[in-house]
Amino acid sequence: MTRSGAGYAMFVIPLLVPALAVSLGARHSPGDDPKGGSGYGVSGNGFQRGAVAGVQLRDSSIVLKGTGLRDKPTGYRVKRPCWYEPGKTAEDMLKAQESVRAFWFHNQSGATAEDFERFLKQFKDKIGQDGRWWSPAYNAADPDGFSCWNDLEGALWVPTGTTPPGGITREELLQIARAALTVPQPKIKLSPATRSYVNLPTWVWLPGAAPASRSVTATIPGVMSATVTARLAGIEIDPGTTDDRAEVRRQCGTAGHPYQKGVTFKCGIRYLRASGDQPRKSYALTVTTVWPVTSDADQTVVPTAFEPVRASVTREVPVGEVQSTVRTIGE
Repeated sequence: MTRSGAGYAMFVIPLLVPALAVSLGARHSPGDDPKGGSGYGVSGNGFQRGAVAGVQLRDSSIVLKGTGLRDKPTGYRVKRPCWYEPGKTAEDMLKAQESVRAFWFHNQSGATAEDFERFLKQFKDKIGQDGRWWSPAYNAADPDGFSCWNDLEGALWVPTGTTPPGGITREELLQIARAALTVPQPKIKLSPATRSYVNLPTWVWLPGAAPASRSVTATIPGVMSATVTARLAGIEIDPGTTDDRAEVRRQCGTAGHPYQKGVTFKCGIRYLRASGDQPRKSYALTVTTVWPVTSDADQTVVPTAFEPVRASVTREVPVGEVQSTVRTIGE
């Protein structure tokens, strides 16, 4: 898309691409990357492991850091897939545009030196003014991200202390941090480990000393930051059958209780019926870890309420009858 101005076409490429021309209009397609990558100005990715990805920021200065950038995404979706971010100062923007003269002429068929000077005037006019240029960015993990970004202006001049319509807010920065936040898939221990029996307590716990919290901080350098933290609050147990077949003990604390001889059974399942009549000859035991999420919102921001993150694992537990043999003395 191009827009006309002062008798010449104005071509836009995102602000965060070093040494590329910017104007106030046109866009490119997602595959138009002169560097041979997957898109212009890739920065600020939350994480990506093959086909598994969380929030994917494009043309963004947002930096994501923290212990919560490791695992599978939780399905949280940022409410708005594109936005404007604070970008270059008037001086830096002008230098960036002056440095790409050859590129500008390559994309402006028939343009003259006078045309280029008219193009630069929009940036020269801002020198000495109090403010900076804001640029568009988007979440490529959202299917509507690119089309949303493509409808934004190539750059906006914004006075200091103000946020333009569509400009990113701290609440939205919190949402981006939340979209990047992950928690580990639970690993569980059972006792008995592989097969249980009717009326025998099956203890459940999380092994090891895994971190009980995960956090992600999203930062626009020099402007603002926002942090979300998930803390392990406990585990939920689904025995994979009805109440008449299983008795669940739910006093599990944050991570369940490993088996100890002589200790009261508090966390786990006592199966009351054998599993031989089940489709897989076993019960599908599911253990879910629950991680409430909090934010560091200050008094200027209404704290964002996030649903707890849940992560589950399922184990097949075959349950048999205790067999006994009665013999008569003398046989």
